[in-house]
Amino acid sequence: MNEETNLYRNTKKTRNLLLYASGISVLLAIAFLYGIGSFDGIFKVKLSIASGAILLIMLVLTFKMLASLKDKSPLIQIDSNGFSGRTTPVAKAFGRIEWQDVTDVQLNKVGGDTLVAVTIDNITKYEGRVSKFLWKMAHDEQNSRLNIMYSASEVDIDAKALYDLFLSYWKK
Repeated sequence: MNEETNLYRNTKKTRNLLLYASGISVLLAIAFLYGIGSFDGIFKVKLSIASGAILLIMLVLTFKMLASLKDKSPLIQIDSNGFSGRTTPVAKAFGRIEWQDVTDVQLNKVGGDTLVAVTIDNITKYEGRVSKFLWKMAHDEQNSRLNIMYSASEVDIDAKALYDLFLSYWKK
């Protein structure tokens, strides 16, 4: 019988992420209003375009996150044969990864988040699963390996515990 671990969304962490995203969106909206001249009557082209574009992206991501709150399925599933996750776009696109293809598991600090980076050696097996853009994000051409990141920012455990969980299953 296969032991399986499912990690679900932590609503408190998700609420904090939504608050941060909302705060940044408010700041971007103020910058956009300033850029179009609402406060001083002077139109600033670069500021209004940049802040408007980033604001639009932030709003789309915020609404996508709000829509995903109703989903009660696990964000990360790990068992003795493999794992899958939906915490980053690349991880979601690649789907299920088998442990036999994993060559390394590391803990990486990327921006304000700590991610579990899984290195995969058998790249031909996973070719064609994702778009060219996501493939380029994951593919390390120099070493001919895939690097797929998993975030603990939305799940019930912290990054170090997620890393330890990945290591414990990988070493079995």
